[in-house]
Amino acid sequence: MKENGTTYEYLADDPAFKVMPVMMSLIIGAFFAILNETLLNIALTTLMQEFNVSITTVQWMATGFMLVMGIVIPASALLLQWFTTRQLFLGTMITFTIGTAICAAAPTFPVLLTGRIIQAVGTGLLMPIIFNVFLLVFPPHRRGKVMGLVGLVIMFAPAIGPTLSGIIVEYFGWRFLFIFVIPFALFSLAFAYKYLLNVSEVTKPKVDVISLVYSTIGFGSLVYGFSSAGEGEAGFLSPDVYSFIIVGVVGIALFSWRQFKLEDPVIDLRVFKYPMYTHGILMFLIIMMTMFSSEIILPVFMQGPLALSAATAGLLLLPGSILNGIMSPVMGHLFDKFGPRVLMIPASIVLSATMFMMSRLNENTEPWMIIAGYILLMLTVSAIMMPAETNGLNQLPKQLYPHGTSVMATLQPVSGAIGVSVFISIMNAREKHYLSQSSNPGNPATMNDAMVAGVELVYFIAFAISIIAVILSFVVYRATPEAKEVKLQHE
Repeated sequence: MKENGTTYEYLADDPAFKVMPVMMSLIIGAFFAILNETLLNIALTTLMQEFNVSITTVQWMATGFMLVMGIVIPASALLLQWFTTRQLFLGTMITFTIGTAICAAAPTFPVLLTGRIIQAVGTGLLMPIIFNVFLLVFPPHRRGKVMGLVGLVIMFAPAIGPTLSGIIVEYFGWRFLFIFVIPFALFSLAFAYKYLLNVSEVTKPKVDVISLVYSTIGFGSLVYGFSSAGEGEAGFLSPDVYSFIIVGVVGIALFSWRQFKLEDPVIDLRVFKYPMYTHGILMFLIIMMTMFSSEIILPVFMQGPLALSAATAGLLLLPGSILNGIMSPVMGHLFDKFGPRVLMIPASIVLSATMFMMSRLNENTEPWMIIAGYILLMLTVSAIMMPAETNGLNQLPKQLYPHGTSVMATLQPVSGAIGVSVFISIMNAREKHYLSQSSNPGNPATMNDAMVAGVELVYFIAFAISIIAVILSFVVYRATPEAKEVKLQHE
């Protein structure tokens, strides 16, 4: 864009470009779309009663959501090159709003599930769009603070979801979980229609249908397999689980192999040639794993051996989640000013110490210790995850932005499904082994001891994983975009 004869490489440097309206239109839409991911979790029991369905059936409201996201996100890199920013954002928000309206008015469970799946299509495409826009609008030295705001959305929205859900379901009814979202979605649409500009280049690369088939089979099967692991007694030993995981791994392997053979890959995996991008992906996966060990296991532990109510357990975790949301923009600003090492080295050390401390939990643990531990965990997450992702994306040339953001967005539902199922399976296996060695496995005290043993093992594994983050933090450096252009064609 030019202003008074001056050409600006990044739109945010142009005084005539209205940055805040663009940011607000994107962030508002993303906040309520991501909020919707966890808003429904606490209402599953209510939905079982309302539609007279089993727990296995109602779980598809969560499993189906992640499954669809795992299918549509890999295609985001292709869509970002086929449609303008306005077309894609407005299209995804319209899709999300239609799905929300269907859910709000659903007369039967199949209709409700259909609306939920339509919501997932819109939600899955939003984050790649937002990441790509911000990379194109803001220069590298200003991206940390902006990505910190995105981190606020990613962390704070799902954190307050269960709390809001409980209040809404109790006082208004489950339909209002969707009704309350619709006005904000419409506002985001109107705001974006007026202010959002096209910032990406439409190149319309060739669509490789075979790659899309491999991607759908691979990521869809993998997410479904891991999501199903916790539904039955057999866990990963169930043929319905491991067969889908095997199919998923084969599908992803075929998809990856094919990308290196194409002149216009759906996702250009040569993003992994950039060391800080690969570093950022590894840090992201480690943080997601340590987070899930707490977000899934801690509530179970607090309602088990500590005998706390679900509401109390949720409130104990709320301070850490809120603080994470508040600190994400602050950490982003510090990243812009000082670079990644100043944040990641101390944060990863504190993360590792926190995981070790949590591995010492038992039935005599005071609630304040859980609050303190979770606050430390969420502070380190804010200091590591978004700076690591931003630093990695900063090293990519512009033509790889859609591919880099697509890979990162794809890993969210995949790592979510894997993290939940793996840690729950580890905990359950340790509990069963403990009870099998006990002379009185039916005793409530023994069952509590078995759960404590399971939680200890999960957190010790999370501690071991966090050590990798400590090592990686010492080799990180501030990444800058490559000076030379990178050919997308296979060499």
